[in-house]
Amino acid sequence: MIRVSFQGERGAYSEAAAKSFFDKEIETIPLVTFADVLGSTTKDETECSILPVENSIEGSVGQSYDLLYSTTLNATGEVYHRIEHCLIGIGELKDVDTVYSHPQALGQCRKFIEENNLKTIPSYDTAGSVKIVKELNKKNSACIASKAASEIYKMPVIAENIANNLNNHTRFLILSKKETDETGNDKTSIIFSIKHEPGSLYSIIDHFHKNNVNLTKIESRPTKSNTWEYNFYVDFEGHQKNPKISEMLDNIKKETLFMKVLGSYRSAKLS
Repeated sequence: MIRVSFQGERGAYSEAAAKSFFDKEIETIPLVTFADVLGSTTKDETECSILPVENSIEGSVGQSYDLLYSTTLNATGEVYHRIEHCLIGIGELKDVDTVYSHPQALGQCRKFIEENNLKTIPSYDTAGSVKIVKELNKKNSACIASKAASEIYKMPVIAENIANNLNNHTRFLILSKKETDETGNDKTSIIFSIKHEPGSLYSIIDHFHKNNVNLTKIESRPTKSNTWEYNFYVDFEGHQKNPKISEMLDNIKKETLFMKVLGSYRSAKLS
């Protein structure tokens, strides 16, 4: 059985996404931090890790992207998971004045929180916030998490579908020590840095244009080492083992200060 590490408590969205990605029974391993999750697979305590990388409402998960820069694991899969937030607690909505959840979930439900004048308290995980509220056992305290988490902890749902936008999805990457073969419907993720000179980024992007390769995402993140210098994270259609893509990556590498191929994987459909 494949062991898959995820961040959070049982009932976390990451756990649900892992179960939806693998078409067979898996053993999910809950861990406290994203670094712990990747570390478990690096040390062969698990075969795979799952990491949330971006949300359709709140955007990228910065901590995940920073870890992708340093990990030795390969991105071997992706999955889009629908996020359906509930307000969970023992009181009624009129009783609640404080809400706990992960910062991303709080942001995704900002409109509901503001309309109900709720004080927010960030926690490390959505499912973990259910555990906190259950232990508090106060009518004025509630949390934002999934219905599955409410069932696991046997806590009542006060309100359903409370996100700012009900079309709410999070994209997760699957990471392991393995590599994938080309399927014809693939995506590749890379990280690179370039000289702080006019036209440097244009020159890189031009390689994709010349090779008729479709970019699906490009984002910059601070390097953490030098002020106002950035690493660029790029996703594009194609597999690194494809000769055309391989040649393009070789040419791009010549024009970068640093380049890392995170991995190639079958492109997921938005469910």
